[in-house]
Amino acid sequence: MKHYKRFLALSAAAAMAVSLAACGSGGSTNPSSAEDGSVNTDPIQIATKPMTEQYILGEMLKQIIEAKTDYTCEVTEGIAGGTNNIMPAMESGEFDLYPEYTSSGYVLVLGHDATGVDDNAMWEQILQEYHDNYNMTWVGKYGFNNTFCLAVRGDVAREYNLKTSSDLTAVADQLVFGGNPDYIERADGYPLLCETYGYNFKDTRGIDIGVKYAVLENGDIDVTNGFTTDAQLSAQDVVVLEDDKHLQVNYFCSTVVREDTLEAYPGLEDALMLMDGILSDTDMSRLNYLVEVEEQDESDVAHDYLVEKGILEA
Repeated sequence: MKHYKRFLALSAAAAMAVSLAACGSGGSTNPSSAEDGSVNTDPIQIATKPMTEQYILGEMLKQIIEAKTDYTCEVTEGIAGGTNNIMPAMESGEFDLYPEYTSSGYVLVLGHDATGVDDNAMWEQILQEYHDNYNMTWVGKYGFNNTFCLAVRGDVAREYNLKTSSDLTAVADQLVFGGNPDYIERADGYPLLCETYGYNFKDTRGIDIGVKYAVLENGDIDVTNGFTTDAQLSAQDVVVLEDDKHLQVNYFCSTVVREDTLEAYPGLEDALMLMDGILSDTDMSRLNYLVEVEEQDESDVAHDYLVEKGILEA
């Protein structure tokens, strides 16, 4: 709830920031290093999308940069509209960097269809086209993949020995699927899932996205759609099924950064690379749980995890 309120409060400010960016104002447009080798004192501007995961990642980036370089950072949290509003502000120099997901960049920014595209081929194309079209690059991959998944209540998964999405096909007619209505209705959501895996569930129910894990836990439904880093996956006895037919496109997270920012802040790229490979899906889910459910502060959660990984000192 605290993040939802903060998102509402920040939406107007974020919209103003994007508007200013479109006019060419902003702290880091065409930044340059001092010729005498002195440290660039302009704060590095970090943007995040309006979701708990991004708040944590923004804090990680800030803390790593400030601990490993002489630079300071400012984080603007919860930009309304996410990619669609952050990228124009990145282009104008209002922001220097932000956490982004591969398929989001590939589809929303570059305008491609991600269906069936090899992850390595996508990554190479993203790097090339961001450089050619935007003078930006992606630095490192954090390790986790925030994509769609099928979540089954633990007792059901154990009873039927469910490990993959294909395992579910033979017993779907004995189980109830519950998902948020937009997923059930969208052609590339529930209908495509059932077509791909041959599901014929006993019943299908529309469940509000905010309560579907609670409904799953109390037994009213047996299966639901989720995201691989959902906090509730760490909070409940839930099994995530392997997407063995590779229906879902992947959303690996990385840092998008302006190339002139890397030039203006020597050593920044090395600091950003410390995020490479440090987070699994389970790790990210657990951190989201600490913030969303246990209501811990995201800066503390980020710091503790970076200490745990040996990147920062306690």
